[in-house]
Amino acid sequence: MAEELTPETPEESGEEPIKQRKNGLYAEVSDELAENMKSGWADTELHGLEPIAQAGHTARRRAALSARFPGERLVVPAGNLRTRSNDTEYAFRASTEYAYLTGDQTEDGVLVMEPVAGADGTGGHEATIYLLPRSNRENGEFWLDGQGELWVGRRHSLAEAEQLLGITAKDVRELPKRLSEATGPVRVVRGHDTAIQAALTDKVTAERDEELRCFLSEARLVKDDFEIAELQKACDSTARGFEDVVKVLDRAEATSERYIEGTFFLRARVEGNDVGYGSICAAGPHATTLHWVRNDGAVRSGELLLLDAGVETAELYTADVTRTLPINGRFTPLQRKIYDAVHEAQEAGIAAVRPGAAYRDFHDAAQRVLATRLVEWGLLGDFDVEKVLELGLQRRWTLHGTGHMLGMDVHDCAAARTEMYVDCTLEPGMCLTVEPGLYFQADDLTVPAEYRGIGVRIEDDILVTEDGNRNLSAALPRQADEVEAWMARLKG
Repeated sequence: MAEELTPETPEESGEEPIKQRKNGLYAEVSDELAENMKSGWADTELHGLEPIAQAGHTARRRAALSARFPGERLVVPAGNLRTRSNDTEYAFRASTEYAYLTGDQTEDGVLVMEPVAGADGTGGHEATIYLLPRSNRENGEFWLDGQGELWVGRRHSLAEAEQLLGITAKDVRELPKRLSEATGPVRVVRGHDTAIQAALTDKVTAERDEELRCFLSEARLVKDDFEIAELQKACDSTARGFEDVVKVLDRAEATSERYIEGTFFLRARVEGNDVGYGSICAAGPHATTLHWVRNDGAVRSGELLLLDAGVETAELYTADVTRTLPINGRFTPLQRKIYDAVHEAQEAGIAAVRPGAAYRDFHDAAQRVLATRLVEWGLLGDFDVEKVLELGLQRRWTLHGTGHMLGMDVHDCAAARTEMYVDCTLEPGMCLTVEPGLYFQADDLTVPAEYRGIGVRIEDDILVTEDGNRNLSAALPRQADEVEAWMARLKG
């Protein structure tokens, strides 16, 4: 990373020399250099740009938002850069609500829906997207400031943004003052932009703002055609990422789980924006830890690898897929017995996903299978299956729910009301994961020693269709024999 500046503090008064600033560091520059940097630059303005692929979809989403909150000003920020360490920032990821409504992903952006007065008092809204314009070359902003385009790269002009997004664009630096002077009811999506929230401090309430966030969460429950295509793309890339991992398991054995993590990450960055969440690359007993993301353990032949990972597309839709693989390519008899039970449970869960079914049905179906197998294996004493399910005794080893909604967030629609999510009836266009598992902790003295340290989860991304469901991640095998044959082909 370039570093040419010295940690000086600019003068507070007097004739201050021109200084170059990057992340709090300053260096004096000559008047001659400052003058030289003002001119000699080609015009790079882009004309005749085509709207982004989802522009029509984002317009419909904004129309639905407008209809829900007539007469109110609605403010949806993208968020700001966050410091990782000293003068470096985390990679920016726009807030889901902002990206869903605009298709834009740039930091500091804000969508504002201004109410338009109509004869009946409900004239809809006028959408404006507030963005950072191109860096000013006359005053040197583009090279003197650490976030100038010479340092961080070109951004779209406001005119270009309007062509791409189909939304009127204005300078975001004017927005805090405008909002602070605004009158009338306002709602804001909180937690992303402190300056915007500060400008609205005396105009908003937590309860009203939560209603806005809740609506935007529920609006994403049923996916449109664009979103379904993106989720399929994410699953297809994820399948290729899993294949990449199988091909290098021998190298992972010579290093650690991090080799697996890095291998999958390469596919995510080449074909998408990023991973949709921290990859779980859990080998051996680490597979019994649900959110094992340290990924620093040994990879050993004869043990299982639980790989839970998903590619996030360039448009921010993520897959969420898990496969549990024998590291040497062959399940032991006990591993296969446990794996087959989880596969059977997943099959029952997937079969329960269909329009008109209750959301909870797939979880109940999968849990019943797992409880049945645990009783058969003698792990639950004299209890029968019905009593086990009544008391939830199987949860010692099943641990978690069997799935969740999926979309732009890996746990999508999380702010939705209970009656609209976990108590809802499934509809075509909903997309959810089905991911039962069995986890026998290494220190669990209630199971035979040979079970301890074995964890198995199988997860797929299931789209509710008009006549049932479609497995978006079906490119990856699930049945034990098919998994072994697939791994043998990839290992060559």
